Amino acid sequence: MAAKPGERKMQILQTLAEMLQKPQGTKITTAALAAKLDVSEAALYRHFASKAQMFEGLIEFIEQTLFGLINKITVDEQSGVKQLEATLSLLLAFPKKNPGMTRVLIGDALVNEDERLQVRINQLHDRLEATIRQSLRIAATQQEIASNIDAGAQANLIICYVIGRWHQFAKSGFKREPMEYWQAQWPQLL
Repeated sequence: MAAKPGERKMQILQTLAEMLQKPQGTKITTAALAAKLDVSEAALYRHFASKAQMFEGLIEFIEQTLFGLINKITVDEQSGVKQLEATLSLLLAFPKKNPGMTRVLIGDALVNEDERLQVRINQLHDRLEATIRQSLRIAATQQEIASNIDAGAQANLIICYVIGRWHQFAKSGFKREPMEYWQAQWPQLL
């Protein structure tokens, strides 16, 4: 029975994400990916023009997932502080459910790959920072936090915290929980 259109493509991306979950962080080759899927490398290239395109597929999944949930948070939650807390909780919980994607988020899996992939991850980080900045501005106008806060500087500090937690999680072989100390650190981030 033939696979539905897009089904094989999704299977390739899922297998790539699983391979990225190996704590050793070894470089993934198309040959290793093809072997894991029990197909030829040519079969991979029928679905993706390049390995970079496979990583772009993972980045698209990350973007759609994170920004889809963040948009829901901003629509459902009027309080700027609550938006911020829910967004940060989401960003810290995402790696636990998607450890392989964490290596993409910190750029670890993109080393020696097409540099446009790292540019795209940097843009994703910038978008997340802008979202955090907007929640801080809302919180300041609602007088939930000091109105004289430098939202840009604070948003940058917070995104650096999140990326640092992702980095610790990946570099610990996915043992160091991203949410570790979250309850104690959250008030300090405000």
